[in-house]
Amino acid sequence: MPRLLPILLALTTAAAAQQPWQQLTHPTAAAIKSTFAAPPSVYGPEPYYGLNGPVTLAVVQRDLDTMHRLGYGAVTVQAGYGTPFEYLSPEYFAFFKQFVAEAKKRDMHVWIVDDAGYPSGFAGGKFTSEHPELRMQALVVSQRLTTSDGKPVTLPLNANVVAISAVDGSGKTMSVPLATTWTPTSNGPWTISVVEHRFSTSPTRSDTNPQRVKDGSQSLEDYLDPAATAQYLAFTHEAYKQAVGDEFGATILGFRGDEPDYSIAGLPWTPKFLGAFERIKGYDIRPFLAAFTPAVRTPGAPPTQAAALSERDRRARADYYDVFSQLFRDGFFKPQADWCAHNHLEYQVHLNHEEMELQLVRSEGEFFRDMRFVQVPGIDSIWHQIWTDTISDFPRLASSAAHLYGHPRAFTESFAAYRPEPDLTMARYVLNEQFVRGINLVETMYFPATSTPTRGPSKYMADPGYPALLTYVRRMSYLMSQGRPDASVALLLPSSSLWLNDTQADTQFVSAERLLSEHQIDFDVIDEDFLATPSLTHIGCPRCMFYAPERKGKLQTASGNLYSTVIVPSAVILSQGSMTNLQSFAKAGGKVLFLGSTPTMIAGKTILDARAATPADFVWATVVPDTLPETPTPPAQPPATPPTPMQVPPAVLKALTAVTPAQPVMLDTPNTALRLTTRRLVDAEVILLFNESATAIQQTLVFTKRPAAIETWDPQTGVITASAATARMPLDLGPYESRVLVVR
Repeated sequence: MPRLLPILLALTTAAAAQQPWQQLTHPTAAAIKSTFAAPPSVYGPEPYYGLNGPVTLAVVQRDLDTMHRLGYGAVTVQAGYGTPFEYLSPEYFAFFKQFVAEAKKRDMHVWIVDDAGYPSGFAGGKFTSEHPELRMQALVVSQRLTTSDGKPVTLPLNANVVAISAVDGSGKTMSVPLATTWTPTSNGPWTISVVEHRFSTSPTRSDTNPQRVKDGSQSLEDYLDPAATAQYLAFTHEAYKQAVGDEFGATILGFRGDEPDYSIAGLPWTPKFLGAFERIKGYDIRPFLAAFTPAVRTPGAPPTQAAALSERDRRARADYYDVFSQLFRDGFFKPQADWCAHNHLEYQVHLNHEEMELQLVRSEGEFFRDMRFVQVPGIDSIWHQIWTDTISDFPRLASSAAHLYGHPRAFTESFAAYRPEPDLTMARYVLNEQFVRGINLVETMYFPATSTPTRGPSKYMADPGYPALLTYVRRMSYLMSQGRPDASVALLLPSSSLWLNDTQADTQFVSAERLLSEHQIDFDVIDEDFLATPSLTHIGCPRCMFYAPERKGKLQTASGNLYSTVIVPSAVILSQGSMTNLQSFAKAGGKVLFLGSTPTMIAGKTILDARAATPADFVWATVVPDTLPETPTPPAQPPATPPTPMQVPPAVLKALTAVTPAQPVMLDTPNTALRLTTRRLVDAEVILLFNESATAIQQTLVFTKRPAAIETWDPQTGVITASAATARMPLDLGPYESRVLVVR
């Protein structure tokens, strides 16, 4: 026991340093009932406010009064275009200090957008102007040479060349020494590829760009280099700390990041990549680079068709993405989260392509790795990802990251670029779609400073009913942040398979999300890093400090919820660590369901040398070979027809029923329109229900355990109504209506 005291003391000290809204709570229903009607303003919602044009203190006062009158409890603020002071200048920070003081007068809290636009990481152009050596870099094939006479070839060697490869007529590849000439080993056709690293950036939309366009003139930092992020923090966060640090953790809640990614014509690169790759994977990646590195396109030339990759090249590319994702996490996201935690703040950020995972794994690496240390994981729904005609379960990525890593909140940026812009009814629908998938912190776009009258706030904000919607959002955000998540089913995001460009794994993952949602099964998305954790603490190991018998055969998150079922959707590969822990989980009583197919490869240290899987590897699991119908991609513009329910193969439903635990509440007859999510208080279950369809639901709710008491908590009115405590309860939900039950 004495050896555990320092650990327990450290945990207690860390928790004590956190603000109440930054940590998971374990209240009773009675404890939060008294604040439900008027929750603290830290729970939002907040508008995205742009300090644009000739903004003055009088403009800020007027705008904050408007926001406060509407019902906003906080504000997300970004330095905008055309201001009378230079971004990050002493004059800017003097004005920003006044802004914070005005927000404080109104009991409004502040989130600071960490750049003058997006993606985060260009510091308003300072990397380009002051530290060009720390700019983002990419790996490209700069030249391809051909020869067929066996004579020495002059190579275009320079300091940027990383690797040179040669491919003979049979497709055999060999690595070429970095020298000025190379002599082919035989006659016949050879293709020689020169791989270089170059400074290259994702386009930035900067409000300090005089051209007012999204381009590459202001480069992002090298996300993979912690030194670049340290410079970014010095440019931005440290300067804010000097100006308004006395309000950190009080009026100022944290920093807000936006869409850091690699939308580049090449592979993500940093000068230390080769060393990191060899340390992590144990082999030299250079001989493989030419095969999967994009070639530089000559201006005006037609695009060329990429050659098909060999199996070994495909696996090496997956290893490349694996290492890239680790460097992105440790080079960019973790330093910012650590800085915020040290300064009593939170870091909230969302990525690009959350609803398109095959793109995300190339531009951001891996969602859960990026969010591993982020205190408030997020997503956005800004163009048409959520509407009455879409199937959109991707918000669960953010809430699941919060659940896995022990954070109480997950946020959304909503509405910025919807065309058509939603009216009030549709805005409520878009937000309810996210609430019922675990989102509980809402940021709405867009509210520019009224110093630029030609562009006012979004139209739905002018609706007379908008303050009532914000009241609803504030109570819902507060209530659904209390207690801990209570999902008992985990769905694996098969990122390793996506690195291999396994489109089947992608479509089956999205369809499995839909399957669980349409059958009212509350679930979290998990990743292989969680599954492959070497320790068995989350599998109910009797030797563990927090072991209890009821955890046997369960996977436990940092939030305390326990998974008794893991579903793997058509992953072509799993790591040996994941397989070992899944098997231990199954032997302890947990259920594992492979949908569509079992993996064909088991990876050790590398994907390159993954071994072939056999049926004997999965005798401990339930396997259903039937595939799920593909879920359509959200359309760019809203058609009139809503999506039809998924036609699920009977074998899949039978297997799902057999392995999933009883949910706290079920419908008497199936209805795919109902969605739900749950949270656990000390003495009650909070159940959020949402009718996703335009048709009323008039059915019966069946509780798994007979309740001692049932209450309906209405976030719109703040009224709490008791119902008869029976095992069966009538449910009458109008079109697109939500309801919150607190069941003791």
